[in-house]
Amino acid sequence: MNKLLAIIKREYLQRVRTKFFVVMTVLGPLMLVVFTIVPGLLFSLKSGNTRIAIVDQTEGAKLYEPIRNALLKQDDDDDEQGSKPKIMESVGENPKDRMERAGKAARGSFVVEQANLNGRALDEVRGELNARIGRGELDGYLVIPPDVLSNSESKTAYYGRNVGDVITRGQIEDRLNAAIRRQRLIQEGVKDQDVDALSTSVDVATYPVNEKGQEGAEDSGAGFAMVFIIAFLIYITVLLYGQVVLGAIVEEKETRIAEILFSSVRPFHLMVGKLIGVSLMALTQLGIWVAAFGAVALYVLPALAANGTDVNLPHLPPLFFVYFFCFFALGYSIYATVYVLVGSMVTTTQEGGQMAMPIVFLLMAGLYLAFPVIRAPNSSFAFWVSMVPFFAPITMMVRIVSQTPPFWQIALSFGLGVITVVMLLWLASRIYRIGMLMYGKKANIPEVMRWVRQA
Repeated sequence: MNKLLAIIKREYLQRVRTKFFVVMTVLGPLMLVVFTIVPGLLFSLKSGNTRIAIVDQTEGAKLYEPIRNALLKQDDDDDEQGSKPKIMESVGENPKDRMERAGKAARGSFVVEQANLNGRALDEVRGELNARIGRGELDGYLVIPPDVLSNSESKTAYYGRNVGDVITRGQIEDRLNAAIRRQRLIQEGVKDQDVDALSTSVDVATYPVNEKGQEGAEDSGAGFAMVFIIAFLIYITVLLYGQVVLGAIVEEKETRIAEILFSSVRPFHLMVGKLIGVSLMALTQLGIWVAAFGAVALYVLPALAANGTDVNLPHLPPLFFVYFFCFFALGYSIYATVYVLVGSMVTTTQEGGQMAMPIVFLLMAGLYLAFPVIRAPNSSFAFWVSMVPFFAPITMMVRIVSQTPPFWQIALSFGLGVITVVMLLWLASRIYRIGMLMYGKKANIPEVMRWVRQA
């Protein structure tokens, strides 16, 4: 036991004292901020004025004014008046809604003019407008067909310099549809002042009902967000520290001091000590990051609340966070021991990196399997994929959030994961014992099986 503790201490201190650890501890939160906040800031940059002309072919050009007013309408007018800005409301927001919100933040404004036909052919007017676009005097123009109000199959056309700007195109399409829809209602006899009231969307509140018929609190979708946070954390930790675990395992093979080490310590103790030491280093770094973000949140959130900004934090039962921690730890342990297994087979870190590529694919497979589990969390498929240890940290958490399965299923899934970790460590130790002394020899599957039998 003393030798194992000495190995753990040595592996932990050796890596914590490196400049790389200090640099990554400082840069980690900064990189996270860059990849999460900076894209939002870039989206929020307004694109400026888009100069657009409208060729209205309807009788009396009666759609020009409604379309013009819709295009000139400010984004703030699209929101509910008097609503306060909300922080943390996107926890559980689906990607489509998030993209729409980001696209809305990036919208610019329009400068609108009318292009009259004045008895001219449409092709002649289009040629004139195309020439103006070519000279940079105009960014685009809309052609409104004469039967757009009476024929639902009628299509409007947009011609522009930059049709690849999907944000501007979407903005034009949304506001054009709103204007035409409004005019159709007015044409059918709906009063102008009643159109907005009749077009107001309805918000749907969702409430879970358990197997006993009891209603729960309103579901904000935060639980599903936390599931994907687990997947993201496992993915990041595997990417950041998996190669470190691999390098620690093959370190003695590259330096060729295994014979000296084996004279004083058992290979299994050496392998387990390295795994625990690296894992403690990873836990230290993650703990520093969590503490840093927690300190920032304690400072920022009260200030936002004092300024009248709604701070909507997710409300989840305490038991959920217990499951969150357990399955995150299980997921990291499983994939870390897989790296240990790979490291026990190879002789160099480069060779191990090539063999470890399927590990990431295995983790991504668990993420993809989560989607059918969301649809039918109590199906046979969901049950079996939540029992597979490599997928359970994600798929079982999806089941817990959507329709919590019986406790015995959760315990069985977790227990199978723990057994898998122990079996992988046992298998890796047997391979490690023989493979440590195999210099310059690539291990194939038959060779590895022979090592297991000989150990």
